[in-house]
Amino acid sequence: MNRIDRLIEEALSEEDRAIAEATAERGWFALSLDQFRGKLGWVTWVVMIVQTTMFVAAVWCGIEFYGATDTLVAVKWGITAATLALMATVLKLSLMPQIQADRVLRALRRVELMIAKRDAGQ
Repeated sequence: MNRIDRLIEEALSEEDRAIAEATAERGWFALSLDQFRGKLGWVTWVVMIVQTTMFVAAVWCGIEFYGATDTLVAVKWGITAATLALMATVLKLSLMPQIQADRVLRALRRVELMIAKRDAGQ
């Protein structure tokens, strides 16, 4: 927490502090775990199960690649391993836009609560 954040926190009233704590910025791991809950949580579960399966298959193909003695067999296992590893990476990275959208929505809720409180106080 930097100096400006401390000054803002000191200037807040108790109700403002409660709003700030309820809508506080969350870390990457907390935001990632939140993806498994809610209306679209099942989609995240499916993506992660498929991604994990692809990763395990990529590791298995990689082991076969390094164990192959024939060049053609090694090429087949190697291309399969690389393709599966890339697809698994793309699937995992496909969750990032949703995490960012959740961060933006959380910040927007924070602003809405602050405006509602300010309007109620006047």
